[in-house]
Amino acid sequence: MTSYIFAFLVGVICIVLGISNMRGNISSLHSYHRNRVSEEDKLPFGKQVGLGIVIVGIGIIIFSILSVVTLYTENNLFTLVGTAILIIGIIVGLVISFKAMIKYNKGIF
Repeated sequence: MTSYIFAFLVGVICIVLGISNMRGNISSLHSYHRNRVSEEDKLPFGKQVGLGIVIVGIGIIIFSILSVVTLYTENNLFTLVGTAILIIGIIVGLVISFKAMIKYNKGIF
């Protein structure tokens, strides 16, 4: 149960950081990305990367909630669905973030 609470909190932190990025505060991102993005591109870059991070956070939260439901119902279908949502959220979130990094930084590293 403790691991699901931890996962839930990680999801909340991802959402908070993502919203902060979407508002133009990209200070939570690596200095490489902060230094390579022009001033006029910081807001659109932050919005796209932040959206990706928020999607990952939502996937983590849904996974943790459905895993707790599995504990109480003993129906593993909830964990299976939660895992699928988590994987999809991570993939979609990373694709959105990486596309923004490639567009505004000309690379992810």
